[in-house]
Amino acid sequence: MRVLLVEDEAELRNPLEARLRREGYTVDAADNGRDGLFLGREYGIDVGIVDIGLPQLSGIEVIRQLRQAGKHFPILILTARGNWQDKVEGLEAGADDYLVKPFHVEELLARLNALLRRAAGWSQPLIECGPIELDTRSQTVCLQQQPIDLTAYEYKVLEYMMLHAGQVVSKSELTEHIYDQDWDRDSNVIEVFVRRLRKKLDPEARYKPIETLRGRGYRFVLKRAESSSAE
Repeated sequence: MRVLLVEDEAELRNPLEARLRREGYTVDAADNGRDGLFLGREYGIDVGIVDIGLPQLSGIEVIRQLRQAGKHFPILILTARGNWQDKVEGLEAGADDYLVKPFHVEELLARLNALLRRAAGWSQPLIECGPIELDTRSQTVCLQQQPIDLTAYEYKVLEYMMLHAGQVVSKSELTEHIYDQDWDRDSNVIEVFVRRLRKKLDPEARYKPIETLRGRGYRFVLKRAESSSAE
């Protein structure tokens, strides 16, 4: 999943960016509002973290302009303690949640996880589609309750497709959401990941969880469990 991080304080931004990457996120980071707005407009962002007090362009204005540009990814705003006006203004501008500084990174990660799930229509951390279960908290996958060993990028591809189960996902969309902007993006690598996932998730070709749509991309076709879907 791709995170937009817009925070001008380097002592917060740098360790937070490093932690997000360790957690498996792809991160686009900016230290001012103008650059943050550019990244949010140009790249396939899944969730945003935007500080309110930014140089060049305020966090409120960044959010407002992203929404006006038709960007609907969930946004978590960072605010100073006790400044309730910022929280209200941020939410009214289009933010989805807020976190007050200082905060524990574990809480921020939990809120990001929840925002991503809800944006995709899931209510619980455990994503269930047929016999396949993916836990977004522990980043583990099971087939018929037996653990499946996936590489980091195999997991990223599967997580994105399961969160968007039933939807067509193009190769370019997958590369946009799992790779950093400065990486060489080869769509053939996506084919390799999908081929590996099919072998690991469906070794006997019983379920056929990932459908290929020629010229369009892939679709995760196993039905969502009712208990995991949002009301």
